[in-house]
Formats: sequence, structure tokens, C-alpha cells
Amino acid sequence: MGDITAKSPIAYQATRLMAEAVNATQMALAEAYINGLEIPDSVFRSLLHTSMPILFQHAPGLLAPYEWVLRETDSLAESSRELMKVQYDLPQAMLNQMLGDWQVIYPKYSTGFWEHGATNLEQSQMHMIDQMIERLEIKDGDHILDFGCGWGCVPNYIMSKFPNVRFTGLNLSHQQCEYMRHKMEDPESYLSSGRFTLHEGDLNEAQFTEKFDKILSVGVFCHVGNMTNAFQKLASFLKSDGKVLIHIITVRIPNNMSSGFTHKYIFPHGRYWNHDAVPSHCRDLKTVNRWYMNGINYHKTLTAWLERFDESQQSVKSLEYGMDYAKFRRIWRFYLLLLGTIFATCDGEYNGNGQYLLTHA
Repeated sequence: MGDITAKSPIAYQATRLMAEAVNATQMALAEAYINGLEIPDSVFRSLLHTSMPILFQHAPGLLAPYEWVLRETDSLAESSRELMKVQYDLPQAMLNQMLGDWQVIYPKYSTGFWEHGATNLEQSQMHMIDQMIERLEIKDGDHILDFGCGWGCVPNYIMSKFPNVRFTGLNLSHQQCEYMRHKMEDPESYLSSGRFTLHEGDLNEAQFTEKFDKILSVGVFCHVGNMTNAFQKLASFLKSDGKVLIHIITVRIPNNMSSGFTHKYIFPHGRYWNHDAVPSHCRDLKTVNRWYMNGINYHKTLTAWLERFDESQQSVKSLEYGMDYAKFRRIWRFYLLLLGTIFATCDGEYNGNGQYLLTHA
């Protein structure tokens, strides 16, 4: 089907109608599962392994359920406050159990890297950050901005490797910032070293007194609606010879994609940009190198999260989720199972992660 935005008006509208039908089918399955339909995990995975290769290889336009998925929107980030509520401000104890919370590797809500021999989730996250250190060419003494710094895992790990690196973290999630503030008081944490500064807020309002040697952003651009404006903002924070590393979920089809289920329940206005999206938005920043990380890495990460999520039920079911826990559990099982399987389809060659090295244009 190729790039659906290049179709004739009639063919485009036909594709849009079929995309709505595919989305409606997925939503019907999701709602049935959430409301108690029992589908064995093996059957669910087999269904996706059968259907997703057809869509990826022959009908990628059907993976864009809404018009806004296909192009930049006017706002830098959409539904950001709603996103914090439904996703990042969930009970910390539940997220710690699912994502892992170790001495240096704090909860990290992005893929691990398993191709260098990692045998567990903690090692895979170390290997992923090691790879970013190499690609961004981090040197001791750098001052680095982490745009969307999560729970501070990446800054903490990198500062454990470099005694003179300084980090500034920018994060909109109040719960994640509270976690980091606690770590900033913990002498065992590198966040307490005096080399970490935390800014709670979003990119739109951010202002800094000095420019940065390096900027990194892990996973945030799935929630950014306007790459051009976001890159303009990041470029204004970067030294003239500075470098930026963007890590995002990416899809190697002609168009961006999304999911009606994740848009409703998990990531409001979230989208997966296609693999060429970052280089094609080079106005203030230009892409000088890029890499594709095979989706099997995220499949293994999500599978580990699902196993940890299932194992933690007794200890986390009494926490406050803003809804009946049984419903929350089924929403999240569907989410982890859905994404974990989709990344594994087609041997991970279509849906994975992209890393992009950028400099001033």
C-alpha cells in the first residue's frame, strides 16, 4: 500500500475506512479481554504472529487508525498531563516491581539491549545505556541534558561510570520527580552527588542558564506531536559543537503507526514514528548517524515486565489505581502481551527502536 498520504483522494479514503475497521476489530478484542474474556496467552500470540506480518508487509496504511498519527500536529506534545495520570504517575511500588529497581539501575521504562549476552533485565538495561554512551561519545566532564529523564536511571548509571559528568534532568511526571528527589537525599545514589539537577516541567516552558555538551532523550518522542518544534527547542539548549541522541520506538513502514487501544488506555496521543521521520525533520538539527535496534530486544524486555507484573500481584493489588484493580490488571496484561508480541513478529525487523545522532544543522 506504500505511503498512504501519497495516494489519490479516493484510494486514501478507502485506506482510512479500512484502517478504522482494523482498529475497531482490535478495540473489540481489547474491550472483551478487559471485561473478562479468557484468551490463553499462546492463542493471543499466535493471532498476532499470523496477522501482523500481513499488515507490516502488505498493508501498513491500516496501522494508522487516526488522521493525526500520519503527520505532525500543531502542539509540541499532546495530552501530556493526561499521559502522566494514566501512565507515569501510577503507584511507584507497582512500577518498581514490574520494571525492576536495583542499586544502580532504577526503574527504566524503555527497552533493554539483549544482543550482547544479557541474561536478565538488569543487565539488558546496563547494556542499552552502555551503547548510548558509546554512540553519543560521552566524555568525563560533559554536562548532559536528559529530556524526559524518567526515574533517573540513565543519569544515575552514567554518573556511576564518569566521576565528573553532570546531568540536568527534565521531567513532567510529579511521581517520577518525587522518586528522584528521594534518591537525591540517599548517599548511596549518584543522584545525591551534587552533579544532578532536576527540573519538573515540560519542554515548552523549559529555560536553562547554560548550554549543554550533550542531550539525550529516551522514549519521549513517542509522545511528541511536533518533532520540528521539539528539535528547535533542543537545538537552543545545545552548544555549537554539541550532540543529541534520540531513542524512540520506530517502525520500518512508509507511514507512522498507532493503536486505538494504547491511545485510549495507555499512551494518549502516542504514536510510533516511522524510521525516516527523525532525519526528515532536520531543520535546526541534522541526523549524522542512525541505528535500528531489532524488535526482539523490546519483545524480551516486555516479556520480562509481564512475568514480573504477574509475579507481583499479591503485593500490588491493594494499591490505588483509580479504578477496580481487576480491570487495571487486565488492561495492563493486554498491553504488555500486545506490544511484547508485536515487536517479535517478522523477526523484529519491522517494529523496533531507532537511535539517531544529531548535531546543529
